Amino acid sequence: MAAATAHPFERRVAETHISKSDVNNLIMDYLITEGYPSAAEKFAAEANIQPKADLSCIQERVQIRDSIHRGDLQAAIELINELNPELLDADKKLHFSLLRLQLVELIRQSFTSSDATLVGRAIEFAQNNLAPYAPLEPQFKNDLERAMALLIVPKESWTKATSSAPSGSSTSQVQTDFGALAELVDPSLRRKVAKDVNEAILNSQDQRREANIRYLVRARAWAEQLAREKKMDLPQHISLGLDGDKHSKDSQNGHNGDTEMTENGGEDASGGDAELARYTNIPT
Repeated sequence: MAAATAHPFERRVAETHISKSDVNNLIMDYLITEGYPSAAEKFAAEANIQPKADLSCIQERVQIRDSIHRGDLQAAIELINELNPELLDADKKLHFSLLRLQLVELIRQSFTSSDATLVGRAIEFAQNNLAPYAPLEPQFKNDLERAMALLIVPKESWTKATSSAPSGSSTSQVQTDFGALAELVDPSLRRKVAKDVNEAILNSQDQRREANIRYLVRARAWAEQLAREKKMDLPQHISLGLDGDKHSKDSQNGHNGDTEMTENGGEDASGGDAELARYTNIPT
């Protein structure tokens, strides 16, 4: 049987030649902006290119990100204040999100530790640090109430959630046990807060909040949507090429197949679909 004829659009894509140096610079920009100095240093050596930023300066953002990822919000806030004492005072939404995540971690500890005083400490923390935000915006009040509702979740549910987290098992059980509060105990919340902090720090340093590749992904999604609205001749599926053939299937179901870099420069597919969706969803 003869091979299927490629769509004219696909032939044009195949004939398009992209400069290797442009691709290398795009990758380097991502590693620097997202805060992966070790990977950036190794890539610079392998690609024989000179980074446009001092890699040692990225380490402060890395320390903050790592503190948030492991749930040590107090350390993260202290590091942020050392780096930029005015950042959290100026960005109350960001400060609140950090404090709320810190409350969630305190509540988590109170249910997974034998220390009976931790529940009281969590409540006191909420009263002293988060309650003053409640009158400022209705969303602050709502988010605080939802976080405090975690105190009524049974201890056995917390135990199961904690034991399943390292193994990366299905979140269906957590969803069942925590219901509408499941997102507060999901590791993706730490990643989201860490990303928001990273972008805020970059913005405060007069740098771009996002890596260039994220702008390109959004532009590509916008261009395809516009072309389809104008009934232009396009293939039924156009893959971003981020996850092989799997992406073509997933994109039809609202999944975008993105991956996030882990601390050691590898890739972590968990939470990636939602993360890329954040950058490719276009308001109608």
